[in-house]
Amino acid sequence: MNLELDGKVAIVTGASRGLGAAAVRSLVAEGVNVVAAARSGDELDKLAAEAPGRIAGVVCDMRDAAGLAALPERALREFGRLDILVNNAGIAPAGKFLDATAELLEDVFAVNVVAPALLARACGEIFVGQGSGKVVNVASISGVRGKGSLAVYSASKGALVRLTEALAAEWSRHGVQVNAIAPGAFATEAQRAVLDDPETLRRRVAKIPARRVADPAEIGALVCYLASPLSGFVSGATYVIDGGETAKI
Repeated sequence: MNLELDGKVAIVTGASRGLGAAAVRSLVAEGVNVVAAARSGDELDKLAAEAPGRIAGVVCDMRDAAGLAALPERALREFGRLDILVNNAGIAPAGKFLDATAELLEDVFAVNVVAPALLARACGEIFVGQGSGKVVNVASISGVRGKGSLAVYSASKGALVRLTEALAAEWSRHGVQVNAIAPGAFATEAQRAVLDDPETLRRRVAKIPARRVADPAEIGALVCYLASPLSGFVSGATYVIDGGETAKI
């Protein structure tokens, strides 16, 4: 299937590894040029080397409002246009909610909610002005169903889902589609403690009807579809990709 993405330009945050890097690779394979943003310059250099001239790595902390605002400008300067935003960066500190400090709440919401909102606003000015654009927010199944020990993270990802719906309601009339993806268990570096402990992994997989964790590459096709013109009537949706985990009673 031709997704009609050749020559499009995307910004992907949290792009240095995991789901972000998988999204970048899938988009590039479909002909998209990508501004890849993350905190790790070394990892970004390695990613950019996979497709010289197609990936522009930008070191950016999601807490830096000025750095976020500069990303759309970098895309226009580097590739001459901007069509797609993938808000993937996020943090997920685990722990009892009674131990959560005000500083922890502020930090999680700064990275998981405020940063995507600021970047969506900056890109949205371009998208609304040109009458087209795609925003893909990477949320979590923890934002669809609350999860113990991840209350702050769950709240932040739930807020990202609501932001997705609100922006879709506001921008769809301008030809801009805004959707979210809610991943479950993926084999990323963030899950290393689970993946490296056979018993912990066994217990985790037992909760998943598919009886496995997903490969990061499996999210790429969904990102590409939501970033493509083929999803032009899809907006305000949250796509769960979790092997059936949240479908259980």
